[in-house]
Amino acid sequence: MGVIERLLSFVFGGGRNVIRETAEVFRENAEGAAQRAQDVQITAMQGHAAEFRVRDRGRFDRMMDAVNRLPRPAMALGCLALFVSAMVDPVWFAARMSGIALVPEPLWWLLGVVVSFYFGARHQTKGQEFQRSMTQNLAQVSEVVDTIKALESPVKVEAQSPMEEGENPVLVDWREHSSGGATK
Repeated sequence: MGVIERLLSFVFGGGRNVIRETAEVFRENAEGAAQRAQDVQITAMQGHAAEFRVRDRGRFDRMMDAVNRLPRPAMALGCLALFVSAMVDPVWFAARMSGIALVPEPLWWLLGVVVSFYFGARHQTKGQEFQRSMTQNLAQVSEVVDTIKALESPVKVEAQSPMEEGENPVLVDWREHSSGGATK
């Protein structure tokens, strides 16, 4: 009974499991793999959430963004309304278009400059906001890459040093009997 107890304490004693540790050399630990996969998923979701996090902006900024969204749809819908009005009432449409024909050319240039600057400035502002957010995200890239490398690296199992012959009488006895009485 003492031999079996010593053998089992050698295999499973001290909070160790030699069989499990040996098997993990040849087959990945499923629980560890699941934990690493979960960590990768959580890191990816946190990065995605950080990328699309809404900044806390004031009421005025939100209102101005709403007002700035109106001109493009208004111009598009206005052009469609002109086509509809030309088909519904051609005389009314012709009277309006003859009035537009009387607008002097410098005023058209001024309108073009105002509209170009409005949309150009808005485009530049949104582009700079995008670049700023990309810079903030790129600052986190090295941290994310290090985390992914740490998660992808295989679990290293340290090799156990062989026991000295005098430490375990069962092994000494086994070695003596298995080698025909001669010890190594």
